[in-house]
Amino acid sequence: MKLIRSKLAILAIISVAAGPLSADESLPVRNCTWCHGSSAQGFMMAPRLAGQRDQYIGNQLLSFRDHIRDNPLSRQYMWGAAANLSAQTVHDLSAYFSTLPTLPADDGDRQLAAAGRTIYEQGIAESNIVSCLVCHGPNAEGVREIPRLGGLSYSYLKRRLEQWGEGFHAAAGPMPHIASTLSPNEIDALASYLSFVGSASVE
Repeated sequence: MKLIRSKLAILAIISVAAGPLSADESLPVRNCTWCHGSSAQGFMMAPRLAGQRDQYIGNQLLSFRDHIRDNPLSRQYMWGAAANLSAQTVHDLSAYFSTLPTLPADDGDRQLAAAGRTIYEQGIAESNIVSCLVCHGPNAEGVREIPRLGGLSYSYLKRRLEQWGEGFHAAAGPMPHIASTLSPNEIDALASYLSFVGSASVE
């Protein structure tokens, strides 16, 4: 049943990808939220789109379309969903989702959050890893094509860091090298901390 639903979701996205988006139509939400949630806040397997950086969303949609994001889940779900996206539709989807309000996932390990915050703010000198805030901002808010990380799901962040370390998305700037240098415990801590960013408990 899960496989059937996933295929239906992909078909629904593809079928409307080339159509225009009207200002008062919930077309992006109605189709993309099959996987990303009714308010685009994401789930364990699908990231939050709400409040993500406009340029980042656009670049990732093009990366799916052009098969640059090559990890297994991207191949299974997003390659087909993005295959027929026009430049205008990419722009419309990116602009729409970037304006939606964000909610922190709050699903990491709170006992690891402090260690994750230290990594995020200070880096790891002995491993020659610069602080994450240099690129992603002091509140993990991202800038332009650099993604907002604050409040994303622990499971999603952990999986993405692991995938970079495994050699996927080799064109993604410094992240493959950084992720391959992080230990499993450091990945857990960093993903845990970031899942809470935006909630009162870490401000």
